[in-house]
Amino acid sequence: MSDIDKSTLSFEDYGHENGIRYWWASEYAQMLGYASFDSFRKPINKAIQAFMATGLEHFEDFRYEMRIIDDKRIQDIKLSRFACYMVAMNSDTKKPAVAKAQIYFADQVEKINVLLEGNNDMDRLLTREEIKEGQKALASAAKDAGVKNFGFFHDAGYRGLYNMGVKDLKRRKGISQNHDHFDYMGRTELAANLFRITLTEEKLKNTGIQGERTAMGVHKNVGKQVRKMVVDNTGVSPENLRPERRLNEVKKELKRANKALNKGGKKK
Repeated sequence: MSDIDKSTLSFEDYGHENGIRYWWASEYAQMLGYASFDSFRKPINKAIQAFMATGLEHFEDFRYEMRIIDDKRIQDIKLSRFACYMVAMNSDTKKPAVAKAQIYFADQVEKINVLLEGNNDMDRLLTREEIKEGQKALASAAKDAGVKNFGFFHDAGYRGLYNMGVKDLKRRKGISQNHDHFDYMGRTELAANLFRITLTEEKLKNTGIQGERTAMGVHKNVGKQVRKMVVDNTGVSPENLRPERRLNEVKKELKRANKALNKGGKKK
């Protein structure tokens, strides 16, 4: 595309056909306004993480291949249409070309009756995955501090953050006791809980605290501190942050979008 005025090209113009419809990541990076292919790897990696969080295999949508560009041999990636959507949703929204691409894809998913909220859905999925890893690290630190009753320990953190235990929190928000409350949290609430989990883990590790009751006190106090930050910055207490669509539903919609957006990509 070196001899073409790229400013006049649309997303479809960047596509290639070779049995399937695909887009080179190096060209897509230019389209979205990234200065280099290396700087574009971050949104690609985030998109792949979102694939994994959804339970989708990403190998068909991100095909790594060597190719020659300007007499240089580089590793490029063939992106499916759905992969392009996921990368756009995880790219820098401050870039005008990214904002334009997100509007384009929002229109595409609307046409196929898929209910997705773009960045919001992606951020919720990725933060939920970070919380899963954070909880494992916190449990390890709590165990080292002498915690044995992990139900009471975790509830102490919720009482600090929400002024109530997790069962009461679910009742207040209308969430089934059998469902994971994290799956209903919006970005702000998920971020607050990730911060609570991370800070508690660090404090338990760095201070060498011992004793279950003391560790529970640390968790509750950290929860209170995070609660104050949420109230100070949003004007809303954590227990009053509205629940959002269950992440299981988001995952289902992403799987539907994967099939629908890539449909017709293969030659018949």
